[in-house]
Amino acid sequence: MAGIKVFGHAASTATRRVLLTLHEKNLDFELVHVELKDGEHKKEPFLSRNPFGKVPAFEDGDLKLFESRAITQYIAHRYEGQGTNLLQGDSKNLAHYAIMALGMQVEAHQFDPLVSKLAWEHVFKLIYGLTTDQAVVAEEEAKLAKVLDVYEARLKEFKYLAGNTFTLTDLHHIPAIQYLLETPTKKLFTERPRVNEWVAEITKRPASQKILQ
Repeated sequence: MAGIKVFGHAASTATRRVLLTLHEKNLDFELVHVELKDGEHKKEPFLSRNPFGKVPAFEDGDLKLFESRAITQYIAHRYEGQGTNLLQGDSKNLAHYAIMALGMQVEAHQFDPLVSKLAWEHVFKLIYGLTTDQAVVAEEEAKLAKVLDVYEARLKEFKYLAGNTFTLTDLHHIPAIQYLLETPTKKLFTERPRVNEWVAEITKRPASQKILQ
């Protein structure tokens, strides 16, 4: 049956980015579970959907995509008039779009590599029965602190990272932040007043709560 399908794992931060976007858009979809522990993402039929063997993969009718940030941008543009507008102002205004795109690049290249390592050390290692490496945690927290200092300065000027409206730039941060708020790394967010307000605002959204259920 045609429709929107997400092939992924509900605990995966990349999968959650896509699910968040779909919830913000109030779209119906099917989440097709891919069992990461069994390596299903490294075997067919999943490899026919993403040859790099990473979740999620995505289908909307005949359209097939992978890479979570590409998927979220497709959803935000394809369904721009439905649910929450996740684009910065007028989507046809290049300056507005460039600011949002810049924020998404910062998240992908400056923020995500650090928080992914911290989530692995704090959360996922415990699930796999492994021991947290505190030296790695300290190193990555020091790097993340510098990124969050930049965010703190930005959030003194605007309510959200791409301006005064909630956009994909903010949404892309949510899954990893949700994990880290349950760990000692939480202090890096709470000790910066503007970052703390921003985190509280984006994580209390109904869509953010839905992916925790």
